[in-house]
Amino acid sequence: MKIIVTGGAGFIGSHVVDAYVKAGHRVIIIDDLSTGFRRNLNPRAKFYKADIRNQRLLEIIFRKEEPEVVNHHAALASVIASIKNPNETFEVNVSGTANLLRAFGTPRQQAGESRNPKKFIMISTGGAMYGTPKKLPVSEKIPPCPLSPYGLSKLLAEETVQFYARAFYFPYTILRYANVYGPRQNPHGEAGVVAIFQKQMKEGVPPTIFGDGTKSRDYVYVGDIAAANLVALRKGTDVTLNLGWGKKISDNMIFTEVARACGFKGKPRYAPYRKGEVYQIALDASRAKKILGWKPIIPLRKGIERTVLAL
Repeated sequence: MKIIVTGGAGFIGSHVVDAYVKAGHRVIIIDDLSTGFRRNLNPRAKFYKADIRNQRLLEIIFRKEEPEVVNHHAALASVIASIKNPNETFEVNVSGTANLLRAFGTPRQQAGESRNPKKFIMISTGGAMYGTPKKLPVSEKIPPCPLSPYGLSKLLAEETVQFYARAFYFPYTILRYANVYGPRQNPHGEAGVVAIFQKQMKEGVPPTIFGDGTKSRDYVYVGDIAAANLVALRKGTDVTLNLGWGKKISDNMIFTEVARACGFKGKPRYAPYRKGEVYQIALDASRAKKILGWKPIIPLRKGIERTVLAL
């Protein structure tokens, strides 16, 4: 297949590109390098430096490349930044998604072609989508209740995908990620706690935990996530799927495991909770297992060891 991966120079997107290339697919990367890096680019993939907010440029790229699949990872994924500047988050995550969908569907419809695009794979968030559900792990049946502009932007992007898929007659798969970690994660952001803790520990700096350490997330190794994206090329039509372990892992537990892998003997610092962050979340991925035949296989300790060794 010929596949466009947006955000393919980023942490997760670059691993997905690698999996697609390894499987023999032709891959085109679109990334503005605002949070991605050239060093993450797979040398066997074609690269366009472009912002998904630039509708005209996207139309030129899509008309030239004629992709069969779009895998949409490009996003502003910071909860804290979305609270400080919600407009930019909505511009990238909602308007940018709409631009891609129009570029993907419109040329074929305008040309009167009977051949339709094969699939649009939309990457969303499970961690910021459900708010504070009463029961964990949470399934896709629970109505979304985002607590931040970032979570809201992803919900609106999902609805945008569903609208354009109906309008242009192409299938979609929406993947709601848990907290993804692994090699290439940026330690200078605010979302990659494993990478942040790892960098600070290796520099001898006590990591900061926001809250009392009981705040918990569902952590999935990036290799498992890449595997799900590979299966989604041929399975999962017009569905929304959680990807996670269904396990609550606290900040204190993450600190302990990263410290073990790094040989760090210090203690963490504690700071106040940050507004907009979910207190506890874990995702029920039984639907992904049923539809995709997918489940995570890399346990937390092994995943963290691999991440530390990759540096």
